[in-house]
Amino acid sequence: MTDHASTLVRIPIDGVSLEGELVVPDGATGLVVFAHGSGSSRHSPRNNFVAEVLREHGLGTLLFDLLTEREDETYETRFDIDLLTTRLQTATDWLRDQERTRSLNIGYFGSSTGAAAALRAAAIRGDDVGAVVSRGGRVDLASEHLPD
Repeated sequence: MTDHASTLVRIPIDGVSLEGELVVPDGATGLVVFAHGSGSSRHSPRNNFVAEVLREHGLGTLLFDLLTEREDETYETRFDIDLLTTRLQTATDWLRDQERTRSLNIGYFGSSTGAAAALRAAAIRGDDVGAVVSRGGRVDLASEHLPD
């Protein structure tokens, strides 16, 4: 595996600071934002493996947690798709404000409830998000947005 310089980021959202790992290889052609599902985190071995493969192919990645550790302890919060969607959109706005990422094409990679948030956020953002991948996702929680 290739060693890419990673940056620990803190994204201010809803009065909290969500931690993440941003990696943008030189010459990146796009950026994949990972939306983790319930009970997962940016440390997920599966998502980190996928992120490394994407980086080896010239894509940047942002692995970040949609919830704080405390919020993730509450079952209802894990399934608050409106909250997860808002946070993913706010993180995308944050990326658009950063020098290194503002002009990159963005895609979402969602798993579990994060997939529902990714589909909803992509539908709301329109052309600002070029692709959505759902791995084992709860797309049923975003069914009203699928036509978009």
